Amino acid sequence: MTKFESSIKLLAYPQEAVYEKLSDLNNLEKIKDRLPEDKIKQLSFTSDTLTVEVPPVGPITLQIVEKEPCKCIKFGTTTSPLPFNLWIQLLPVTETECKMKLTIGIEINPFMKAMVQKPLQEGVEKMADMLAMIQY
Repeated sequence: MTKFESSIKLLAYPQEAVYEKLSDLNNLEKIKDRLPEDKIKQLSFTSDTLTVEVPPVGPITLQIVEKEPCKCIKFGTTTSPLPFNLWIQLLPVTETECKMKLTIGIEINPFMKAMVQKPLQEGVEKMADMLAMIQY
């Protein structure tokens, strides 16, 4: 499995507050207007799924498959041209701050890796930046 990791983001919010907001995807509805419409279209949520249209890739649906309270939220794809997993990891720094890192794990052959490495790395970093901007 090939992994792509975001840089570590320092959030000025308690670990529990960040986890509570991210573990119910309906809470992300508030950030839809911040996303670039030329990159992401038709974003929709349920409490445990997120569906987005990413030109030219097509629709991608992520579903929460595992939660480790206050530490980790794991997602798997239910719709995607290339199936992958996504982890959001949270670690406390102080009582009022935490660190966040996103990891994408994907099974790809070396030829495909050369084609998708840069877009996936940029995508996981942009996703981490977007999640770091949320007021928890």
